[in-house]
Amino acid sequence: MGAGPWGNPLLLLVALALVARLGQLQQWSGFQESTSPKNVNSTVAFFMETYNSNSDDSYLFRVDQLLRSQVQLTTGVEYLVTVKISRTKCKRSSTNNSWCPIQSKKKLQKSFICDFLVYTVPWMNHYQLWNNSCLDA
Repeated sequence: MGAGPWGNPLLLLVALALVARLGQLQQWSGFQESTSPKNVNSTVAFFMETYNSNSDDSYLFRVDQLLRSQVQLTTGVEYLVTVKISRTKCKRSSTNNSWCPIQSKKKLQKSFICDFLVYTVPWMNHYQLWNNSCLDA
C-alpha cells in the first residue's frame, strides 16, 4: 500500500499510453500539401492583389502557373505557395482586371517565380502576407 497508485503496473501502463497518445495529438507535422483549392485560390488572389499594389511596374501581373501549395494549421492557417507570375496586357489603371491576358509582345514579357507565406483566418476573411520573394523566371 505504501507504493501509491504507481505501484500498480497496469495503472502505470495505462497512464503512459495516455500520455503518449496526447503527445501525438499535440504534435504538428509541419507543412503538408494543400487539398483545398478554394482556400488556396483566395490566398493566391490576396497575394496577387498585394503584389500588384506594391509593384512599380506599369502593368498588372497575374498567376501564370501554381507550382506548389502547402498548408499548416496554427492559430489560423498558413499557406506556403510557389507560383509563376507574368506581366499582363492590363495597365495598373485598368478597371476591369479580373482576367487580363498574359503579355504577348516579346519586349514587354516578364515573369517571376514567387514564394510567399500567408497567414490567414479564412472564416474571418483575414489575410496577412508574412514573407515573399520573387526571382526572374
